[in-house]
Amino acid sequence: MSEKRKHHGDEEVVKELCLANGVSYENIAHEGSNVSSLEIFFSGFPRMVGLSFFPRLCQFTILGQNIKHIEGLECCPLLRELWVVQCHLTGISGLQNCQQLEKLYLYDNQICEIKNLELQIKLEVLWLNNNCITQIQGLNTLQNLNELNLADNNIEKIGHSLDPNVRLQNLNLSGNKISSFKELTLLARLPHLKELALKDPTSTSNPVCLLCNYATHVLYHIPSLQRLDTYDVFCKQVKEAAESTVMKKIMYYNMRVRTAQRNLAESQLSLMERKKTMLQLPGECIRTLNRTLKNLEGELSKAPASCKKSACTTEEGTTHLVEGSIDRSDPATDFSRNPATEHEILSKIDALRERLVLWTRRLDEIEASYKRGLTQATNMMEYTVQFLLMELESVGNIRLEEGSSKDPWFTSCCDLLHSRFSHSDFKVHNITGIKINRVIRIHNSALRLCFEDKLHTLLASEESPSHRNYRRRLEHLFYIPDPEKNSEREDILCISEEGFKTTKQNKALDGEGAILLSNSLSVVEQPRIEHALRQASQDDSKHSTDTIHFRHGQIIVSKVFVGHSMPIREGDPLDRSRYPRVYSVYRNVDTKHRIAMNEERPNSTKMHTGPECSPRRRQWFVFDHELVLPEYIIHFEYITTGDQEQPHSTGIDDTPFNNISLDREVLNMEPVLKPQPRLRSLDDKILLNVARANVLSQITVLNLHGNSLSKIKEISRLTSLRHLTISFNEFTHLDDISHMPNLEFLDASYNRLVTLEGLRRLGQLKQLDLRWNQLTKSKEDTAVLKKHTPALLKLDTRYNPWIKAKTVRMTILGRLTTLTHLDDTMVAEEEAALAVRMAAGSKINQASLLAHSSTNSDRPRSLSLLSTAQLLCPLSPVTCGLSRELELDWTTKITALNLDSQRISKLINLNKLVNLRWASFNDNDISKVEGLDSCVKLEELSLNNNSINTLNGLSKLHCLNKLSLDGNQLSSLDAAALDRLPNLAFMSVENNYIISLHGIQRVRSLLELYIGNNQISTSRDIYYLKGLTNLIILDLYGNPLVEELENYRIYVVFHLPSLKALDGIAVEVTECESAKDMFGGRLTRDMVAEKLGHSNYTDITHLTLQSCSIRMVDLSPADLFCSLRSVNFDHNHLTSFSGLIYLPNLKSLCLNYNHIESILPRQKTQFPLTNRQILYSKVHSSGYGQHSQSKGKGETGPTGSLEPLMGSLEVLHLSHNGISNMANLQLSRLTNLKALFLQGNEISQVEGLEGLHQLRELVLDRNRIKALADNSFIAQNVLLELHLAENRIRELNHLDPLTELRKLFLGMNKLQDITELDKLEVLPSLTELSVVGNPVAKNSLHRPEMVLRLSQLQVLDGVMVTLEERTRAELINSDSSACSQYPGPSLPTTEINLPGLLPLMSRNTSLRGMTISAGLQNFMHGHDILSSNMEEAQFHYTYKHKKHKHGNAVRNGQADITMRHIRRAGSNLPTTGLLHDGNIITHRSQEQDSRFPNCGKPPPM
Repeated sequence: MSEKRKHHGDEEVVKELCLANGVSYENIAHEGSNVSSLEIFFSGFPRMVGLSFFPRLCQFTILGQNIKHIEGLECCPLLRELWVVQCHLTGISGLQNCQQLEKLYLYDNQICEIKNLELQIKLEVLWLNNNCITQIQGLNTLQNLNELNLADNNIEKIGHSLDPNVRLQNLNLSGNKISSFKELTLLARLPHLKELALKDPTSTSNPVCLLCNYATHVLYHIPSLQRLDTYDVFCKQVKEAAESTVMKKIMYYNMRVRTAQRNLAESQLSLMERKKTMLQLPGECIRTLNRTLKNLEGELSKAPASCKKSACTTEEGTTHLVEGSIDRSDPATDFSRNPATEHEILSKIDALRERLVLWTRRLDEIEASYKRGLTQATNMMEYTVQFLLMELESVGNIRLEEGSSKDPWFTSCCDLLHSRFSHSDFKVHNITGIKINRVIRIHNSALRLCFEDKLHTLLASEESPSHRNYRRRLEHLFYIPDPEKNSEREDILCISEEGFKTTKQNKALDGEGAILLSNSLSVVEQPRIEHALRQASQDDSKHSTDTIHFRHGQIIVSKVFVGHSMPIREGDPLDRSRYPRVYSVYRNVDTKHRIAMNEERPNSTKMHTGPECSPRRRQWFVFDHELVLPEYIIHFEYITTGDQEQPHSTGIDDTPFNNISLDREVLNMEPVLKPQPRLRSLDDKILLNVARANVLSQITVLNLHGNSLSKIKEISRLTSLRHLTISFNEFTHLDDISHMPNLEFLDASYNRLVTLEGLRRLGQLKQLDLRWNQLTKSKEDTAVLKKHTPALLKLDTRYNPWIKAKTVRMTILGRLTTLTHLDDTMVAEEEAALAVRMAAGSKINQASLLAHSSTNSDRPRSLSLLSTAQLLCPLSPVTCGLSRELELDWTTKITALNLDSQRISKLINLNKLVNLRWASFNDNDISKVEGLDSCVKLEELSLNNNSINTLNGLSKLHCLNKLSLDGNQLSSLDAAALDRLPNLAFMSVENNYIISLHGIQRVRSLLELYIGNNQISTSRDIYYLKGLTNLIILDLYGNPLVEELENYRIYVVFHLPSLKALDGIAVEVTECESAKDMFGGRLTRDMVAEKLGHSNYTDITHLTLQSCSIRMVDLSPADLFCSLRSVNFDHNHLTSFSGLIYLPNLKSLCLNYNHIESILPRQKTQFPLTNRQILYSKVHSSGYGQHSQSKGKGETGPTGSLEPLMGSLEVLHLSHNGISNMANLQLSRLTNLKALFLQGNEISQVEGLEGLHQLRELVLDRNRIKALADNSFIAQNVLLELHLAENRIRELNHLDPLTELRKLFLGMNKLQDITELDKLEVLPSLTELSVVGNPVAKNSLHRPEMVLRLSQLQVLDGVMVTLEERTRAELINSDSSACSQYPGPSLPTTEINLPGLLPLMSRNTSLRGMTISAGLQNFMHGHDILSSNMEEAQFHYTYKHKKHKHGNAVRNGQADITMRHIRRAGSNLPTTGLLHDGNIITHRSQEQDSRFPNCGKPPPM
């Protein structure tokens, strides 16, 4: 009956389906096969039946039906689109035969799990929004999926479940519970994702969308995204803004991490110093005991020889060598003759050894204490680094703040913990209190939002909400991770980032069904204490010195809403289902150790201790993880009774005085040996006497212990010697111990050995003792032993100040493979094998390239501080990207290479890696940067912790963006190498030996510079950074400069105004303001008096203060220096003329090698005015605050309207000042200036000379001038001499105003066309011209043209223009004019020969009539500089070839110049050299460009 009823019902459903789609039920058998689309809405289709009638169905839509399961589609294999919407589906099923399905819409149902879609490999669109899905899964096979809608579900994590869906373009996850940026980061694995929705307007937002920098984070990690939520984000500017923001954060946190690592290094150094201090007393005691022990052993060893003592040995043999000493063979001191005495010696030796064991144990305790402190500091640093990385990855939404005593919350935390501590609970462990070392506040925006939302939801859902009293149900409870899992740090970090685990997760980990918390320190700490005690009993460490094995602890303090709670029912399982109406349960705990409550209370101490009768101790079990908000992490330690008695104790039993007294008792035991004479040299008699032998060849044992020997050359004659003791001497080397073929034992302990170099050919040496020396270099010393002691079995190197002490043991074992014992410890086979493998090193070959490389073309979008090579290579090794049979060009596909810690000693086999972009070679033995010339695309290079001492080898890496060379042996920054790195933005060279920043000025693109822990000591080095206008992070920490320079931080901030962070600390606005006011280096009257030795200021006519670090001049009142005529402040730090402008009679000013930017400093007007501004205001129209940037071509700037300054100044030297803009100098205000020297600067445009109408001489050699503007010399109509050598001039325009110019020097420029020289015709008075070193002057073909066109020319390129040459030029000109009238080839120049021309071009030519001007030196002596009388000068030339550094001109020569008559003594003359082809080049000295009397040496006053 039921079957009939069901069949009838199905028939009615099919009829309804046919009716809704216009299909005749009666003809369904015929018409159904032609139907491709069906749809039915709202009712009439409770079950999916009758679909077998539609075998060709392609689209099926069901809406608003009461369908629980998908079924009946077995007969629809062609189905491509299926809609089952707003039904009551509880799962996905019945699609096995629908393998052509392309679109599937199952939204608005009750589906809880994504499954049964493995066969739908053609599926492109999947909508599962508005369901009950909690986890993304089951989509692995849908590789064609391009649209996925999972909005309005209960998804909290994305995970890696979408990684296979590489074609996904549209993803909607709105209305879920995603709260972590880490989850969004995983979407970066979808390369074609174009649209992403996390807060669609039709859905609620995910919690992550409410966090700061949400959009920035998404756009950075998914740069291909075109639409985010409802916004179009394809704009390039949007992506660049996100990229810039993230890059700045990475830079900031990289700086913070480096600071944390540096703090650890400081802590390690402090612990090491403390360790050295603590080792002094034990070391001295051990030394004393060992000396006595070896004396007794030496005396004991004489027993067999005492009866055979040679009669030949007399006192006479020793008295002449040892001053005031007794004979070593004196019978009175020979204890070994008496058997009773021998027994006493043995007893004393045993007592001494017992004391040595105790002191050695003391050394071990100190070492253990040091390691414990270092471990604690390392843990703190690692915590800090992990916290910082967590902040970075969350883009600041998780922040962990370090507390201090100034913070109210820090004090509250301390009070809370102290209030929850009860002395009686810990009395059994002798613990009297706790000390809080660190409190960290957790700022987690996502967790706090979740906690508050949950709390508000609960309060709103209560039937009788008592909002006023809900705070009473908030508790601050303690939590510690499970000590049995040994993952304390990982658990704390995970809780800080993601919160506590859910009940389901806890159960999956075999944990409780709730979060275990407590309001009592003793209760929450009990599991950890018990675990630590068990571990200590199992380990039974003999070096464990801390009586409290659980001394250091850490807890998480959480804010907890316990809500409605009740006591836990004993026997019931801890499950939420057992307590449906409460949020938490608790258990009261009676502490086991609460004894002595009624006994006498202990004496009160200064430590905070909890009250003896504290509130009831409880364990809380909270079911909902969202109601537990972690807020603080507290690091603390327990204080014991002994710690209070010795506040500075380290947990080591400090009883030095008792130990010393015991040592004294042992040392005073009988027999007490009389002091032995100290040998200072050796000869044959002494050797025989000490060894108690008759002939040298019989000596096999020799004890020279306890003398003052530093050399023992005589020992080499003891060819039979097997046992040698030279402990407690003064040896620094062992050069004399060589070529001893039978030596088996050598004791060289307690000396001053700094190296083993010199040790030679000890083929039988089996035992070597090197304890308590000064050895530092394990590699070098081990290499000596490997070569010269091939049979060595036992070696003791303890208590030496080894560099890299951690690696010494493995270094020695790796090279000395015969060793069986090292440092009194047996060598295990596994340890020896590992050391040998490490020492063998490795080479870069095909196998290593395959194993440690990647072919990814893009840098991972990861918020990580690892280098790109470190990020890429573990992710996708090259073997995955290439076939097993390697292609011929497989190396060209490698983009990243990570060869860290591979024991590489040389960079080889990299020449084929032409597309390599990121490389890391940290922690190897590389000594030279080489083999990278082919890697021209390299962007990041890391070579930390190698042995590199130069930057050579980087010149071809023009694309290099990041360079790291920390922990190498660099002593300087190679300017030539850095000059070829135009894109370098990050550079780190910390922990090297760099003494100067010279060269860094070449890297103008630099953003970050880490150069801490080097040897930079001078303030001048900061000026090398002034040109780095992009530099925002600078770290100089650990350099001598930081400690030695007064107001160091302010000084650096002043000179580098773009700096955002210095030495790991952000630069504050107040610091910038203070820097402007506190910029020091002011030269005052008192400083002048100190330098000159007197204070007669009015008598000073010349003042020379070179290299005095002068930054500002304040010689007020200026009238005191009324006689001052000449000032030389070369090599200082002046940036302006400062107070020099007030000197009334100054005629000559020399400011070479400074940093002059302007006559007056350029500063912004500030209110109120500073003292400096008040000083400048005394000068009317000083232009203070009016200086502007360089004007464009044709603009004269504002200086023309300013009042003149320094009216008496006539000669000004400003060479080598780094000047790039002449207009900013305001030189036009020096209206009386007659000579101006600006050589060796960075000037590119001649400007700002409009007011210098009296200028006679202008020197602009060695600048960057490319062309002359129309206003360059607009006012120089009386200029006589112009130097423009060694620039970049290509054209000679705008020289028209120089009508009086006599001499023009244009050597070493880029003049190419002879027509440019024709433009010099506008200089009617020109008598001397030099264009040597220019392309146009090659082969001297320009000479005839110049001689012909410049009628007044007397000297060309340093060679006199003779009458014969001028005649020849006219003849050539007339011949060429004649030849131009007839076709055909011109005559060769060799056929034209005039008398006198060839002698003119000979190498040893005497010139007459050539006048060489040396500036305005005569002006200072009162001579007339306009004198037209020419004096004779005669030159001898010696020549060599030299290529000029800026051009193709040959300049490889030094010219010896002999002058017969020099117009002005002390001047800087042109230096002239003759080339092989007859040309002569003229250049000026770089160091002696002076134009006033005694520029460097003032005359006596």
